This record gives sequence, structure tokens and C-alpha cells, in this order.
Amino acid sequence: MGIGDIPKEMTAIDPAEAGGPEVLVPVRRPTPHPGEGEVLIRVAAAGVNRPDVMQRQGLYPPPPGAPSIPGLEIAGQIVAVGEGVGPEMLGQPVCALIGGGGYAEYAVAVADHCLTVPHGLSMVQAAALPETLFTVWTNVFERAYADQGDTLLVHGGTSGIGTMAILLGRLFGLTVIVTAGSDEKCAAAEKLGAAKAINYKAVDFVEAVKDFTEGRGVDIVLDMVGGDYVPRNLKCLAEDGRHVSIAVQRGAKAEIPIWEIMRRRLILTGSTLRGRDRDFKAMVADELSRLVWPHVEEGRLRPVIDRSFPLAEAAEAHRRMEAGDHLGKIVLTIDGAAEGAAAD
Repeated sequence: MGIGDIPKEMTAIDPAEAGGPEVLVPVRRPTPHPGEGEVLIRVAAAGVNRPDVMQRQGLYPPPPGAPSIPGLEIAGQIVAVGEGVGPEMLGQPVCALIGGGGYAEYAVAVADHCLTVPHGLSMVQAAALPETLFTVWTNVFERAYADQGDTLLVHGGTSGIGTMAILLGRLFGLTVIVTAGSDEKCAAAEKLGAAKAINYKAVDFVEAVKDFTEGRGVDIVLDMVGGDYVPRNLKCLAEDGRHVSIAVQRGAKAEIPIWEIMRRRLILTGSTLRGRDRDFKAMVADELSRLVWPHVEEGRLRPVIDRSFPLAEAAEAHRRMEAGDHLGKIVLTIDGAAEGAAAD
């Protein structure tokens, strides 16, 4: 069941081989069809994330069954529904976490992974929410069971993940410490609500954390760096602290002090999101709709947007992400229709 005429083909970014940003050029691809429990979304905007860059480089292949088209989060209008999905979803403005396919005019999403875009939230803003929101929620609040009054250390404080961690932390009573690579980025992070931002290029973040916490350390570290950062992160943890790994930008191996883990009762955990099953993601979407989405609906939670680019300029979006100068999320827009447009 669908709305109006849905074209048989669409414009998408679907590189035939791995490479630099220059491989991200528009091509024509068949418009996908929603299967059981799925919806087809006319995409207005799509978030750009680090896994998209890794996929383009050939370092992060899509999981089985996922589209080869990159893009893990989208916002737009539901224009068709698959078997088992009620017709009342037709026409709804939604954002969704998807397994791939976001860099296109149309994309398929699991109906239970969609969140309704409230009035006042632009499609660009909506597309910037799912990936970081699902990631921070599942890792900080579920795996690390963050609670009001906890102190959280996040590396990459001005990234999409970092800014979302600051915003969610502020809403749920956490003290958030971040690291960033310049005084300008540190100032931006503190303006967003970070209690302390540390320029890791100027000072040792381990000592800075100890100084700020008066020697106690932090309850949680959310780490996207890996490698030699892991043993340094453990030095930042308070007793009974939790270390959560979500990326390995500096390497997938680390040497850790096991005795210290035992003595201070530390927990080392981590997760990936893209490969998790439908039921898990539906459970997270339900939690977010109940516990976080009211803050979005009432205007208390808005993602930080760095820049938006038209779909045809996806290569420039990736260049900006790889340069590391962005503050917040980078978003692709389809035909410019999403720029500044609020959902009704």
C-alpha cells in the first residue's frame, strides 16, 4: 500500500568499489520495496556517520541483507507500507535508524525502528538524531547503567556522538567531561553543557580528569578511540567504574592492567549497533519514544548540526568529516527540500 506514484528508479550514492570521497557520485538504482513489517520512506535528509566513511573505504562492509548504499539514519515521509504495517503510518513524517540505504531518494526502514518527527523539528535535525541517540542511549544508559549524579568522560566531545552525550547527560543529571583537539572545540563543548572540556593536544587528559574530579575519577568512559587510549581511560575510572568501547579509531588491540581491573572492580564492555537484530532495535526505539522523545517534542533536545550538503555533494560531506573540523552532525539533503523545513 502506498501514496501516489513511486518511481521505479531513484538517485542514490552507491559506489561500485572502495576508495576516497571521489567514489561518492550519484547513480540510478531500483527503488526498494518494503517487506513485512517495513515501510518505504521518501528521504528528505540523511545523517552522515563515521561508519559510512569506513564502509566507503572498504573497512566496514554492510551486514548480510543490508543495502550496499551507505547511510544509517534518515528522516522523511512514509510513502508505502509492507505487510503487517497499519495504513495509518502512511504519510507520517518520521526519522529512523536503518541498516543502510540512507544516501538515496527512497529507503526502507523497519516500522518499529521509526520515531515520529514532531512539529518544529526540521527534517535535517530529525535525520541527525537516530544513530547518535540509539548509540549513546544503549551504551551509556543501558550497558554502563548511567544514573543521575554519575560522571561521564567522552572522547571526541564535538563529534555527533560527543555532542549527543553532552545533551543527554545534561537532561538526565550526569556530569559530562569531554576531550577535544582545540581550545575552540573545548569552548563549544562547554557552551553545550559539558562540565569540563580538555584539550588533549595541550594537556594529559588523565591528569586533567584527576584534577577535575579531585582524584576520584569518573564513573563511565565512553570511548571511540581504542588502542593506547584504553589503559589511559582505565586510569580515569573511579572504583566500580565502567568503560564502554564503541569504536577503535586508534587500533583494535590494547594492553590492560588486569590487576587494576580486579582491585578497583572495573567493568569493560562495548557494543556495535548496526548488526543487532530487529527486536533489539525495536526495544531501544520504544525506550527512546517513552523516555527521550518527550524532550524532543517539547524542544529541550535538539541535535547540534555542523553543515548540510545536497546528496550530490556527498563526497564533500565525507571530506569534512575526515578533516575533523566539524562541530556536531553532518547531514545530506535530498533536492534541498529538507533545508529548514519543519514537520507539520
